[in-house]
Amino acid sequence: MKLYDVTDLAIRNLRESIFRNSLTTIGISVGVASLVAMLSLGIGLQQLASRRLEKSGLFDTVVATSRRDLRNFREQREEGPPPAESRSLDEAARQQIAHIPGVVEAYPDIRFVTDLRFDGKPHLTMVAGIPFSAKNNNDAFDGMQGSFFSSDASPEVIVQRSFAEELLAITPKPGSDNTSIAELAKPLLGKELTMRYAERTSSPSLGQNDSAAYSVVSRQQVLKIVGLTDLDPDSMRGMARARVFLPLKLAQNLHVMPSNLRDASASDSPSYTSLSVRVTNPNQVPAVEDAIKKLGFNAFSIVDATRSMRQFFAVLDGFLAIFGSLALAVASIGIVNTLVMAILERRREIGIMKALGASDADVRGLFFAEAGAMGLVGGAVGVTLGWAIGRLINFGTNIYLERQHFPSAQIWSVPLWLVLGAIAFSIVVSLISGLYPASRAARLDPVQALRYE
Repeated sequence: MKLYDVTDLAIRNLRESIFRNSLTTIGISVGVASLVAMLSLGIGLQQLASRRLEKSGLFDTVVATSRRDLRNFREQREEGPPPAESRSLDEAARQQIAHIPGVVEAYPDIRFVTDLRFDGKPHLTMVAGIPFSAKNNNDAFDGMQGSFFSSDASPEVIVQRSFAEELLAITPKPGSDNTSIAELAKPLLGKELTMRYAERTSSPSLGQNDSAAYSVVSRQQVLKIVGLTDLDPDSMRGMARARVFLPLKLAQNLHVMPSNLRDASASDSPSYTSLSVRVTNPNQVPAVEDAIKKLGFNAFSIVDATRSMRQFFAVLDGFLAIFGSLALAVASIGIVNTLVMAILERRREIGIMKALGASDADVRGLFFAEAGAMGLVGGAVGVTLGWAIGRLINFGTNIYLERQHFPSAQIWSVPLWLVLGAIAFSIVVSLISGLYPASRAARLDPVQALRYE
């Protein structure tokens, strides 16, 4: 029997018991829909986390620190010189790291606690310098109110939401709607902050040979508020995160006295606590890490920390696939039941086919074709239904996020491989379910089948 004849006969048989076959196909569709909906949510959440991390500039950034740093003694198991003989992370080292292949820029991490005065009231907070490139490499500044710095050394600042609320003496109440970022920006944009800080300067009176000679001078700098951001570009730093940001070049030119005296130096070539090294592509992070370590420094990247996150999402996707497949397993029982009932109803038809010369393989192929057709149609409908469910969940989630004053997010994704894989999985499950009915139909004795009433 030709493939065309088997297909045509299978479709005709499915049409004869259309109600029962439709119910079986709907069962397959529900199983595939649950599988697609669950996996699309798992994939969407993983992509959301990856996009946020990539947009934050963390995936393509390596943090370099000196082995001299006492806080890194626990990391000294790596190969390299002892801490006392290690290089200092100074300007010469920064230039050398910046010329490593694949490195876009290497800039120092400058942050300090200082006093900022607004309307005559003091506010003690953490201030950090950020490079001009952060405008395009950090999603925290995408939806900000106001504007980014006009230049890399302009006396301007961008404040974070929590500090803006402190300046305006606004205390958020739990369970109530917070003041919108636009309302916070109106009374602050264009206003001035006066920063009081201690400047570290060299002391020529102590002699040029005394490299540790320096003096501390009290200074103040007037800064203009040009932007207000809702997201926190420093959120990964925990307790050390800043709430006020100024241009990195300006922060360097201020020569602020560090709070830790071991970081203080009057040398013309300053040493840094750490460097942020941005690379061209996240795939180049391991190579850049190795190059930095060979120079005698410690190196760390968020890629190392996200291995556990990727493992978590892999396990999550596995569990979602298992639970989503349970409904499809239940639907496979319906396929077995439908085809077994079809054998009982079509015993005479099977007997006539065998009497006319149809082989066991032809009969078996006919039932396989019917099972595969139900799997194909059920899989296609199930993918569409799963896509609709995922979109509905995403729509409802965004409504909730909007009411909580959070930005909207795409928490579901249905890639092409998921569509094709779900349909193929549905067909395979249907064919496996048709094994027993097809074998049973092929084993029918044509004489006994023709006598059946």
